[in-house]
Amino acid sequence: MRTPLVLLSARLLDPVTGRFLPETALAVSGGRISALGDDRRIRAHADSSTTVIDLKGAVVTPGLVDGHLHPVSGAELTQGLDLSGCADLDDVREALAREVRTLAPGAWLHGWGLDPNVFGDRPVEAAALGPVLDGVPALLQLFDAHSMLASPRALELAGVDGPRTFSQAAEVVCDATGRPTGLLLEDAACELVERAAPRPTHEERRARLAAALRGMAAAGLTGGHAMDAGGDSLALYAELDAAGELPLRLRVAPWCQPGSDSEALRALIEQQGTGGRLWRTEGVKLFMDGTIDNGTAWLERPDCHGESTHAFWPDPDAYTRVVGELHRAGVPTATHAIGDAAVRHVLDSVEKAQAERAQADGGRAVRHRIEHIETVPDDTLRRFAELGVIASMQPTHCCDFTRADHTDNWSRRLGEERASRAWRCRDLWDSGATVVLGSDWPIAPYPPLGVMAGARHRRPSRDLNQPPHGPEQALTALEALRGMTVNTAHAAGEEHEAGRLAVGHRADLTVCADDPLTTAATDLPDLPVLLTVLDGRPTHRDASL
Repeated sequence: MRTPLVLLSARLLDPVTGRFLPETALAVSGGRISALGDDRRIRAHADSSTTVIDLKGAVVTPGLVDGHLHPVSGAELTQGLDLSGCADLDDVREALAREVRTLAPGAWLHGWGLDPNVFGDRPVEAAALGPVLDGVPALLQLFDAHSMLASPRALELAGVDGPRTFSQAAEVVCDATGRPTGLLLEDAACELVERAAPRPTHEERRARLAAALRGMAAAGLTGGHAMDAGGDSLALYAELDAAGELPLRLRVAPWCQPGSDSEALRALIEQQGTGGRLWRTEGVKLFMDGTIDNGTAWLERPDCHGESTHAFWPDPDAYTRVVGELHRAGVPTATHAIGDAAVRHVLDSVEKAQAERAQADGGRAVRHRIEHIETVPDDTLRRFAELGVIASMQPTHCCDFTRADHTDNWSRRLGEERASRAWRCRDLWDSGATVVLGSDWPIAPYPPLGVMAGARHRRPSRDLNQPPHGPEQALTALEALRGMTVNTAHAAGEEHEAGRLAVGHRADLTVCADDPLTTAATDLPDLPVLLTVLDGRPTHRDASL
């Protein structure tokens, strides 16, 4: 049994009612909350093996859980040059030039977080960054992580000198003469060049992952819904867990790609429930489209460039059949669907799967999810609640990658009507949907207080004086807190043991210096996280405690 923990002089915040519990202390044993009460009563639970922490009036909430993140790929991706702070092409060129001066001859330059808005009205292509990258093999990930720019030297080393054909929606973008521009759309195209670059060792990847997860714990996260399991991701989680170095409870959904046959589906089904003490494989991740910014979303009407007209699955009906098979096996799905046509098709597929299962045996409910949901028409809103489909959303994407005046790339591509339906968190909540909040790290920063703040203020985090994008879609402080506690527990089918401060529930706790519900949204990201507890064990403790 894990060493007991006692927290005293606390304000215990109920994320359902938004009120403080009458108790001021709690005891933890075996990784669960074993008692709630006043300081005197709970102190009596302590013995010589107990860790006793006086919180001095700090606020305890159930552990904050990120509803959508990519720990392993994010830990690797964010090791390169951070371009997310670059506001225009001159900023990008200057940052690249500084980085080039540090490189050894022949070394690759890796960058991430590149905002397509820096290109303005120019095409997103490597030529816009010349001559800084002349002779330098470089891979620059755009912020959406669905596209990247490869320098001419990188393309040369990878042997990519023209268009390619893929079994899924992906593209090596070429000019009128058939020469690659450097823009690579979606994983299959990006991997052509990534394979030519040096790869970190397993030990390096493990160290990077451990460091990233420690940072998440220090920011107040106790868990995350990890939306990938590629490569050696599961082995890395298992190693950290076995070594007692896993500071987050992870729910991992491996990918199912177009073209997966019956054997691949059986393997995904059989993999469900496997894992370790603090992580497990639960659910399957699928993609229905790409992103609006790079023209690979699936829209009911084309964007202003005539793009975003196709599904990620060349045969959308094949996706529907896969969802049906997973549903019959009781496996929840999480589908990346950004455009209105993609969201509608996922809802239709879930509805069909539920109808077929009900006719067959009246089987138990399976909690399916849609990830992102960036623009949807009115008639799709009510269907989330009717079908029990979780709305998993990332409000900081709206905050940091779009603008209130719709002059950003995302909004210009969509046009005024669809851009006015951006990230409809309020409308989905009011329609009865369960809204889960997450960061999609490394696409956006992982600190959960920043995610909750973004759901409330909907302003660019770099300049909170800017007007909000769609302020009518903001959530309240309590709703934002529920989006990372109660609702993440419900989405995972864990509401009986997570998301509340109750005896018998997991001792996954986040402790802030003050009340996150009364802290102004613009101040919330700076609210100190004093203590993070996972499974009854502190994973972060501020020096003031």
